[in-house]
Amino acid sequence: MSTPGEYYRSLPPVSKTYGVACLMTTAAYYLGLYQASSIALYYEDVIKRFQVWRLITNFFFLGPFSFPFAFRLIIIARYGVQLERGPFDKRTADFVWMFFFGALSLLVMAAVPFLWSGFMGVSLVFMIVYMWGREFPNAQVSIYGLVSLKGFYLPWAMLALDLIFGNPLMPDILGMLAGHLYYFLTVLHPLSGGKFIFKTPFWVHKLVAFWGEGTQVNAPVQRDPSAGTAFRGRSYRLNGNRNNSAGQAQENPRTQQPDSNNGVAFRGRGYRLGGQ
Repeated sequence: MSTPGEYYRSLPPVSKTYGVACLMTTAAYYLGLYQASSIALYYEDVIKRFQVWRLITNFFFLGPFSFPFAFRLIIIARYGVQLERGPFDKRTADFVWMFFFGALSLLVMAAVPFLWSGFMGVSLVFMIVYMWGREFPNAQVSIYGLVSLKGFYLPWAMLALDLIFGNPLMPDILGMLAGHLYYFLTVLHPLSGGKFIFKTPFWVHKLVAFWGEGTQVNAPVQRDPSAGTAFRGRSYRLNGNRNNSAGQAQENPRTQQPDSNNGVAFRGRGYRLGGQ
């Protein structure tokens, strides 16, 4: 059995970073280091007082220490980690872009008065649940050891539980909408014959390369030697032979083809390491 330190170090970078940030945000709140209203999403303060940090900080507050807070952290540690290790394996930049896209979508939805919420982190976490259900539709899930169902129905089961417990349903619904929009643009639309135009932006690749954590197959940016092992993924020769050496990069790497068994569509162009 691994120690807590070993378990923490074994977690993939994106899920670990977001979960720790949410935990530290709530801990700082209980230590009296800030008021919750100072990080909440208020567009009036963002526009008139230029408090732009509210567009980001509201996603890190998942509520006070309580059972719902612990349950949301468990969702990140379980379903977020499974996504990052499964469909998004060696696709750190794509996983980061999923978070960015979800946050941007939720910010747009929050601009509508009756959809507004001061803290959109709960919706972002529920987006993870929805994405997991679409990527692992046949996985067996047990709800409190009482009901067993397939992964595809997990978001709806959690929605029903929030209804029974009297929790607000709007954050869950917004998270499902953001997750479905991302899944439609990146998976369903390309699989139906549509053109794959929803690529991870170049600046996200640059951000992850600068961060120095995770890997990205066929990244369009050159790995920074001072950033540790970032973007040290597999490369492919033009004749289809794979080069397993992490230190040798080939020019014009071929784009990894989607696996028809896991339902993940990832289509993109090959890039030279110089970024051209």
